[in-house]
Amino acid sequence: MMDTNEDRQTEKPELEEAVEEIQNSRDAQQINETLGNNSVEETGEEKVPPEHSAEPSLEDQAAEMKDRLLRALADVENTRRRAARDIEDARKYASSGFAKDLLNVSDNLRRGLEAVGGDVNKGDETIKNLVQGIEMVEKELLSAFERHGIKKVDPLGEPFDHNLHQAMYEKPNTEFADGTVAEVLQPGYVMHDRLLRPAMVAVAKGAPSSSDESNAVDTTA
Repeated sequence: MMDTNEDRQTEKPELEEAVEEIQNSRDAQQINETLGNNSVEETGEEKVPPEHSAEPSLEDQAAEMKDRLLRALADVENTRRRAARDIEDARKYASSGFAKDLLNVSDNLRRGLEAVGGDVNKGDETIKNLVQGIEMVEKELLSAFERHGIKKVDPLGEPFDHNLHQAMYEKPNTEFADGTVAEVLQPGYVMHDRLLRPAMVAVAKGAPSSSDESNAVDTTA
């Protein structure tokens, strides 16, 4: 079957449009390539992809590794010092709990001696020997305390220190200055630089000032 002239005339414009479209696309590609080459020539350098431009140099990598190493060494040193301090504290204060239990023993020995009172040398020989035995036990106990860094806090006449003393009440008097320990109700104890038990004290209040004492009138004449 042969094509008619009318069919060939219809197909001709379609072919011309297709050829023209292909030609236009080639021209556009050439224009884009030309513009790209011109931009490279104007700047004098070729664009580098972002992933390549962000890559650190060897010097930067070495500096970063050195910084990490120094930080790691500092952490190790801090850990070593902290461990050494913990070991030292454990050695110094390992017996603190046992020492606290013995403080009541020391208190009771002292109360027993004070309860006897008077001059025991003039009393019964049995009582005398008993008191001497208690005194020896107390002395030996205090010596054992000192060997383990435990010291008694007996602050009579000293300024009140809230770090070492516990105020039970204020005591009006004329013997000690204000804020001074006027009476020790129970001695305290420290172990090295750590408080085992505060001293229970009465604090002086109402003592006359030095000016009042100088202006006082002697009425004994």
